[in-house]
Amino acid sequence: MKTTLHKANTRGHANHGWLDSYHTFSFANYYNPDRIQFGALRVLNDDTIAGGKGFGTHPHDNMEIISIPLSGALEHKDSMGNTAVIESGEVQVMSAGTGVFHSEYNKNKDVAGKFLQIWVFPNKKNVTPRYDQISIRDLEKENDFFQILSPDPNDQGVWIHQKAWFNLGYFSRKKALNYQFHNQDSGLYVFVLKGEVEVAGNKLSVRDGIGIWEISTIEFEVEKDTQLLLMEVPMTMN
Repeated sequence: MKTTLHKANTRGHANHGWLDSYHTFSFANYYNPDRIQFGALRVLNDDTIAGGKGFGTHPHDNMEIISIPLSGALEHKDSMGNTAVIESGEVQVMSAGTGVFHSEYNKNKDVAGKFLQIWVFPNKKNVTPRYDQISIRDLEKENDFFQILSPDPNDQGVWIHQKAWFNLGYFSRKKALNYQFHNQDSGLYVFVLKGEVEVAGNKLSVRDGIGIWEISTIEFEVEKDTQLLLMEVPMTMN
């Protein structure tokens, strides 16, 4: 087993006034040659957007972009003709493919919104751009992991052009449980949204992250009132 530990206070940070963003991996003006990506996981940004503010129209291509609102509501518009509002309890995915323009604004004028912006390298280039969002409330399991993303359009959650599986876990009590990797060449990136967990011999707190690979099963010792995001991605890309 190999691991890479990223404590919350080692992340890149940029405060633009309207946007307060923490970067687990190199992004924009934050560059760390040891933290470019974790396998196919390229970006994990922890963003707080001021009321009524947001990202103006900008382009993306050949990237799978996942947004997970943690609080508040974000209004999305794109060049495919989609206009939507995503809120806590939902997940949004956009396959940029051959190219797409989009904007994201805090729908609320007087309340800050928080969301995770995640980019994953695709396993197919120049696909037709696509957009989707779903509610994950019906997928939730009490004190267990539940899948919110996979490579299969017919599987639970949203899907992307990559052999990746995302799970969330909401724990109201202490629990020991295992995660079984889908592929032997996968790595698992664990990000703590709330609470505390012990995994791979490390104790993690809020916004700590750890990457784990070259193992098929990993055990978690989760504390009470903990929320986790698990992202399984390929460690090598063809």
